[in-house]
Amino acid sequence: MPPQPAPSARRAVTQLDHRLEAVTGHDIDTLWAYRDRGVLDEPHAQLVDRHRTLANAQIGVTFHLKLLNRLTSGEFPVDDALFARLDRTVDQLEEAASARDAAAQKVLAALEPIEAAAAASTPGGGRLSTYDRATLLAIAGGAKLHEHLLTGRPSVTASSGTRIPYLQMQRLEHAGLTARDTSHPVHAGQPVSLTDAGRAALLDARRASTMHAPKSPVRPGASRSSVAKRR
Repeated sequence: MPPQPAPSARRAVTQLDHRLEAVTGHDIDTLWAYRDRGVLDEPHAQLVDRHRTLANAQIGVTFHLKLLNRLTSGEFPVDDALFARLDRTVDQLEEAASARDAAAQKVLAALEPIEAAAAASTPGGGRLSTYDRATLLAIAGGAKLHEHLLTGRPSVTASSGTRIPYLQMQRLEHAGLTARDTSHPVHAGQPVSLTDAGRAALLDARRASTMHAPKSPVRPGASRSSVAKRR
């Protein structure tokens, strides 16, 4: 019977961690904590569940790889017993790697639709929706992300008192238009501000709205030159 991987005090790092963090705007530990508290929607919850399976599979790979390194370190006599252990460990490492790769494919199946949705909903400079523009204006005046101590549910409130849906803030954050000051604990309130890209997008949206503002209609019988003079 193959030896069981020893429990790890630290979460295993996987090859897909950076993609989960990029698309959600949270580190892996925070995502796992949100999953445990039930604050994630179904697609993100499924993604985190599959990522946990991947992380556990990665622990198996690491365990057998370390065992193989130990067996080849010169600590044990080079005899038939060692060769048998090496063969068995290599087979177990191969099985663990296959399990990890299969888990990674399941993570990708859950991750790629979320990445596609985030890319499709990313607002571009000068093409902000009215809702996005209003949200950025509210954040420009100051906003904070809080997490309820008991429920763990996140909420965003602007200095003006405007409440901003958490998913809306995440969307703007993923687009690089807003950023949180993570040096502050979430339960005490993390300041949310516009990034340089967010300020530029908001400025471009203002310019676009000014350029496309409707002009005063010319009264019948009045020449355009006379209207221009009165202006």
